[in-house]
Amino acid sequence: MSNNTKLLMRWNVEAETDSEYFEFLVHEFIPGLNKLGVLEIQVWYTQYGECEQKLASGITKNMDDMQKVLNSSEWQRLSDKLNSYVSDFDKKVVPATHGFQI
Repeated sequence: MSNNTKLLMRWNVEAETDSEYFEFLVHEFIPGLNKLGVLEIQVWYTQYGECEQKLASGITKNMDDMQKVLNSSEWQRLSDKLNSYVSDFDKKVVPATHGFQI
């Protein structure tokens, strides 16, 4: 797993878009990332604490593959649409390790 690259994302869901957001996440965002080659997508809900409401991650085989994903028009479309439902979106790319990463 040493060459794998992980995309870490976090955001808050706007309360008035909650149901539309969930439909988009399940039917468009996650399948869209899979089609782009981002695998092992996980999304967590933060129930307690002072941080973003949602944390998500996905893995590609290497940094070149991740850069292709993030430079694609489909990623731009997906992230733009996600941003219409959320606030405080942030992302970073890190070498993938086992376990939870932030």
